[in-house]
Amino acid sequence: MQDTTAPQRLEAGTEGYRRANLAMFVAGFACFAMLYGTQPLLPMLVDYFGVSPATASLSVSAGTIALAAMLIPASLLSDRFGRQRVMRWSLIAAAVFATLSAVVTDFAQLLVLRGLLGMAIAGVPAAAMAYLGEEIAPNAQGRAMGLYIAGNAFGGMSGRVVSALLADVGDWRIALAGLGVVGVIAALLFWRALPSSHNFRVRSLALPALWRDVTTIYSDRGLPWLFVTAFLLMGAFVGFYNFLGFRLIAAPFELAPAWIGAIFLTYMIGSWASAWAGRLADRFGRRNVLWAMTTVALVGLLATLVDHLLPIALGLALFTFGFFGAHSIASGWVGRRAGERRALGAAIYLSSYYLGGSVLGSSAGLAWAGHAWPGVVSLLAASIVAVLLVSLRLRTIAPKQPVDPTLAPA
Repeated sequence: MQDTTAPQRLEAGTEGYRRANLAMFVAGFACFAMLYGTQPLLPMLVDYFGVSPATASLSVSAGTIALAAMLIPASLLSDRFGRQRVMRWSLIAAAVFATLSAVVTDFAQLLVLRGLLGMAIAGVPAAAMAYLGEEIAPNAQGRAMGLYIAGNAFGGMSGRVVSALLADVGDWRIALAGLGVVGVIAALLFWRALPSSHNFRVRSLALPALWRDVTTIYSDRGLPWLFVTAFLLMGAFVGFYNFLGFRLIAAPFELAPAWIGAIFLTYMIGSWASAWAGRLADRFGRRNVLWAMTTVALVGLLATLVDHLLPIALGLALFTFGFFGAHSIASGWVGRRAGERRALGAAIYLSSYYLGGSVLGSSAGLAWAGHAWPGVVSLLAASIVAVLLVSLRLRTIAPKQPVDPTLAPA
């Protein structure tokens, strides 16, 4: 007799698996296209609103700070009301706020709307990692997580490139309005494509239960180190992309805005790296891949110190490759080690991730003001070296045996 109590998981190659990957790819694409759409527009915002580069970078940080703050509440809502419902309504709200960003009359209004956008987006990453951990078969979870992160990378790239191109032919308002339209289309596609949850179980929102979950997560030998990894990785990444444009628009390069936007085409490398790193993790283990990806990112960062476009382009590609590969591995690792608390574990990881982007991303502005690009690289290199040390520390932590016997050790 068939065991009807066994979890129904989406196996690689099935229609449900393909639909889930499509939906999650689209969701990640839209969220990060909208969230980082102001990044290539920072020099324009400096000129239009009369603010400093560090202040203009708050148009990125406002969204990431709000996102970081809302991830844990959003994960609790997804524990109570379901992953699908939270992700669907989050995408719709984000599209509305992204569109309204195009009609602001002062910089303060822009910051408020970017913050609301970040709050709305939080529901997607907070629930996405939990959904994949619950619904995807164990032997395909690395690939599925890699594809989701690839969607994030492709969305971040496309949002930046599209906003730069639209701004070049129109202005920054046209650019932000265009990203709002992208968000609306993505929300509709996601609503139709995502398969229903079969393994979601409602968890209590009572404070004692929440405290037990938090205590369990932080008592794990590996999870707190992965949270530190998230903070440092994203901080370095946002700082890098926030201020590389300022370097390339100044002498001796003096590139046009459209060319500045073109640097984000390297996100295509990040999309591929995420999926590829996920497959490597499934085959060789996360412990054996994370440190290597981190090393690649460090080499790429240092290469951008050379005052020539070719090594800068190569360094940009290597840095992006290493970052997305490392993030794909670390984020999937959290879901496996957190077990039934994967939604909260993912939320803490991502909260650390976006908090790092906000803090170090804006701190890089101070480094830029004081020492230009070498100052930025010094700050970010220190962060990446710290990630490398943490990844080597994680290699020494024994795999955690899962409660579910169908899952491999994490």
